[in-house]
Amino acid sequence: MIDRDADVRLRTRPFPIVFSAPSGAGKTSVSGEIFKRFPYIRFAVSLTTRPRRDGEVDGRDYRFVDEESFARARDAGELAEWATVHGRLYGTPREEVDRALEDGYHVLLDVDVQGGASLLAAYPEAVSIFLLPPSHGAMEARLRHRGTETGEAISRRLAEALKELDSVSQYEYVIVNRELDKTVEVFSRIIHAEEHRRTRRENLDEWIEVHFPDRARAKAVRAR
Repeated sequence: MIDRDADVRLRTRPFPIVFSAPSGAGKTSVSGEIFKRFPYIRFAVSLTTRPRRDGEVDGRDYRFVDEESFARARDAGELAEWATVHGRLYGTPREEVDRALEDGYHVLLDVDVQGGASLLAAYPEAVSIFLLPPSHGAMEARLRHRGTETGEAISRRLAEALKELDSVSQYEYVIVNRELDKTVEVFSRIIHAEEHRRTRRENLDEWIEVHFPDRARAKAVRAR
């Protein structure tokens, strides 16, 4: 006969992970490695009105829409957050985030600092991580290496990135991305630590009662 009670396991409440960084910090590379390590983390695919870049896939990297479609989703209250970034609209579908959490998955939200502030207000249980490039020079070099934007566009991104650094204080964790492997390891440790927070354990009392049955009797004796 199977002792069902003995099979009770600690369960962790799934949580959103708000992940922000200035342009050129390496956020896309870090996210890609995190998904390889954590199959139970889902990516919230954002809507955007910016053009698709080479190698990007609609519905995987972003959902590329026109401004009219974006406005309809925004005005219908379908977005958990939205913002204008570098002249383009970006937004996170609320339904996609909520459905993943209900299915037991953590959700990685790759957003700018404006979107990050909105998401932290909407999901106060979220973990927030800010990724920093090692220097201004490294950030500029990464942007130029992409080869996807004009010098003027890169200058605008660099100027905006300096403004975004003012929002670092809104985030719980800050990682300087000097080496990808080390950055991913630190990011992974943050996720594991958050999973072991007492407040994220949804059945801790039940688990203790099942695995330590003498505890209740001992408490009763002490109370006499």
